[in-house]
Amino acid sequence: MSLFLIAALPFLGAVFPALLIRAGRNASASAAGLTTFLALTGLLLHAPAVFRGEVITATFDWLPGLGLNANFFLDGLGFLFATLILGIGMLIILYARFYLSREDPMGQFYTYLLLFQGAMVGIVLSDNILLLLVFWELTSLSSFLLIGYWKHLPEGRQGARMALTVTGSGGLAMIGGMLILGNIVGSYDLSVILENKDLIQASPLYLPALILILLGCFTKSAQFPFHFWLPHAMAAPTPVSAYLHSATMVKAGLFLMARMWPVLSGTPEWFYIVATTGLVTMLIGAVIALFKDDLKGLLAFSTVSHLGLITMLLGFGTKIAAVAAVFHIINHATFKAALFMSAGIVDHEAHTRDIKRLGGLRHLMPVTFTIAFVAALSMAGIPPFNGFLSKEMMLEETVHTVWAGSHYLVPGLALIAALFSAAYSFRFIVHVFFGPKRDDYPAHPHDPGAGMWLAPAFLITLVVLIGLFSAKIAGPLVAVAAGAVIGGEELPYYSLKLWHGLTPALYMSLVAVGGGALLLALHKPLMRAWNAAPRPEAKDIFDALMAVLARLAKAVTDGLHNGSITRYGAVMISFTVAISWYAYSTGTTGPATRSLQEIGAIPALGWLSLVLATLLIVARHRNRLLALVLIGVVGLVVSMSFNYLSAPDLALTQLSVEVVTIVLMLLALNFMPKETPVETPALIRLRDGAIAVVAGLGAGGLIYALMTRDFAAPSISEFHLANSYKGGGGTNVVNVILVDFRGFDTFGEIIVLGIAALVIYALTEAVLGTRVRAYLLNRKPDLPQAGDAHPMMMVVATRVMMPLALMVAAYIFFRGHNLPGGGFIAGLIAAIAVIMQYMASGFAWTSERQRFYYHGIIGSGVLIAAATGIGAWFNDMPFLTSAFGYIHWPPLKEFEWATAALFDLGVFLAVVGAVLLALESLSRFAWQPGISSEYAMDINPARDDEPKNENEV
Repeated sequence: MSLFLIAALPFLGAVFPALLIRAGRNASASAAGLTTFLALTGLLLHAPAVFRGEVITATFDWLPGLGLNANFFLDGLGFLFATLILGIGMLIILYARFYLSREDPMGQFYTYLLLFQGAMVGIVLSDNILLLLVFWELTSLSSFLLIGYWKHLPEGRQGARMALTVTGSGGLAMIGGMLILGNIVGSYDLSVILENKDLIQASPLYLPALILILLGCFTKSAQFPFHFWLPHAMAAPTPVSAYLHSATMVKAGLFLMARMWPVLSGTPEWFYIVATTGLVTMLIGAVIALFKDDLKGLLAFSTVSHLGLITMLLGFGTKIAAVAAVFHIINHATFKAALFMSAGIVDHEAHTRDIKRLGGLRHLMPVTFTIAFVAALSMAGIPPFNGFLSKEMMLEETVHTVWAGSHYLVPGLALIAALFSAAYSFRFIVHVFFGPKRDDYPAHPHDPGAGMWLAPAFLITLVVLIGLFSAKIAGPLVAVAAGAVIGGEELPYYSLKLWHGLTPALYMSLVAVGGGALLLALHKPLMRAWNAAPRPEAKDIFDALMAVLARLAKAVTDGLHNGSITRYGAVMISFTVAISWYAYSTGTTGPATRSLQEIGAIPALGWLSLVLATLLIVARHRNRLLALVLIGVVGLVVSMSFNYLSAPDLALTQLSVEVVTIVLMLLALNFMPKETPVETPALIRLRDGAIAVVAGLGAGGLIYALMTRDFAAPSISEFHLANSYKGGGGTNVVNVILVDFRGFDTFGEIIVLGIAALVIYALTEAVLGTRVRAYLLNRKPDLPQAGDAHPMMMVVATRVMMPLALMVAAYIFFRGHNLPGGGFIAGLIAAIAVIMQYMASGFAWTSERQRFYYHGIIGSGVLIAAATGIGAWFNDMPFLTSAFGYIHWPPLKEFEWATAALFDLGVFLAVVGAVLLALESLSRFAWQPGISSEYAMDINPARDDEPKNENEV
């Protein structure tokens, strides 16, 4: 199965759980499970090649000019993480089916889960750091939805916001680091970056890139001092906690550190930053976990501690430490997911996670006790379970690690952390499951059905099997994954077995287990001392920091954004003028290379008309009707200028747009005051006038300088002229650019145009549903109205012009590929033909004869344009690539036909629908009772109308 499909399957499958929830909870869960199973199956099909040391690749040049390639690759490290993500994901889907209540929207849950799953798979398979960053941010967004899934809980909403704030901020820092890294190497492909260790570490930008990348890793993997978000994310449902905080989200930072290990590790900066952060996190997390009474809180801080352990091992920078880190990633995923699910079962059945309200559950919940007992012993590092093996490897590595000249600091602190780790693991077992039965449980505890305990039971089976037969079961996977971490170099000797003799690590383990048991025995007095001791709360610090930032942001925003558009424009234009003047004064301008052409009388007259109309707009802009007429004059002169300068397509477009916009603005002006009041002081107007004059003179000078000099780069117009017919099948270069070379731009523009028309329609609906409607129904015109609203001459003229205008539109449409014209201009002309009917006979009369809804016309246009673009794929060509040829349909002569004409048809329909929907929406404001008529015109000599009142003759 293609890596593209493996990465895409969770995203594609995310649609089905939400849709199938109407068929039942089992259907929704089955859809999610089947999606994950297919992706996992596709991944496992590559297992033989991966275990042979091969790297599976899939490449697609998306935006090569920006270095953004949709490349994926699968090596041992990616295979390990993808297997954990998809394998544990399947178990979580099964567990969640029976954990979530009927009140919980299960379809929504599985949709969020698959979106997150897809983002995680994308991270571990990406071979391009820009693509990896996209998936990285998707994990932050989708985890926000999962953590805040129980929207009715304030702590759930707060935990989601906190997680998004911390991990999102780290992600922004990581973007900077990754861009620096790509700039150093000259490529954004990971496979290229991983081959340039010496170049990266020799660069002066190595340390900034390292710090920024590590900020992203540390925030995602909850390393000190960013660890506080993880415990607060425990407000999410237990399936979320078990998935995100055992095998996926919090492992993303570890994955990236392991992925970048070949090029970033091996320096003092890496060692002291990464190893120290991991060691401190491991110790702090273990200490806090012992004193947490919430089951999930204890497991959350234990997760923080174990994430710190793995970070520390990666920070050591040795090959054997990398092997130990990989092995513990596997072991931690198995026992921690099982522990989270066990805690969820206890909460689900006993209706509490408070350890002080539990105890004695081993008799009431024997299956759950067995699962939790094995998993907790593995977490404590007790043989023969898998956690013991990787803990021994970790302790052995600390013995050989020197920190700032000290041989004892790292092993000493690691021993203390291991001691507390054993203590909180023992507490999880003893305080929850041992002791006498209680009679004050919030609910009667009992083992759930198999649907909830099968998933954790499978995981503890792996815990036992890996512990007993680690070399056979986990050995090959550890070898290929660790080999990928160290960059494909030869692995050092290591042995995955329970007994290594009497080693320092064994003695340290014995001390940790014994000390853990002692701490558990002294837990009550230690708990009292812990509660009495003053200590900073990370959450309080975070909340205070967010409050300060919010106040600062409000002060800055209120100070800069006071609602004055004039002020915004003045600041923006002044800044533009200033930086332009700086660029001009510090740069060089070569001599003019082009001479001025002679100016004839007609161009001079047009220029004078343009200047006079513009000055009159400034002088008389308070008269809105006059200003609108003058704007029309400006548009007309610009259209004539386009035509004079041999740009007939632009001239036709500008002229058509002017007619449509003037009509729409006149309609809107009907509901507004006809005079603009004086609101700006004279001094402000003087300032704005000075800024406008300076900016205008600067823009004119820039244009003059450009037009009298040759361009520094060759013009792209030569390419378009040479390839317009060969590549697009048309001789009208402008139209071929619009429908072929830059067809994607045009496709986006018609979508935006349609959205704008729909927004106008939606606003109209909203406004007419308020008190404004009563005002419009009873408003009195502020100017005298014509006695004949629908004059006969205008009706007759528009009826005659209607077929002529439509014929012109058809002519402009069909000639557009080779002569000036095209779908956009034809759409405007057709819209004008219909607009004239509205103007002549009114909104009501015209609407009654409307046969097609304008919404549908817009949608049809967009769909036709999209279908045309998709059709190119069936010809193995990029989206919107035109095909053309010659067709002979008797009795017609042979003629050329291009698929671009279908795209142009989509443009035509979208333009017609958008313009007419906007017109219809605005026209509805003008409707009043008593003004509609069943007739096309008010006065018709062929009709014997009764006089309207006694004064009519």
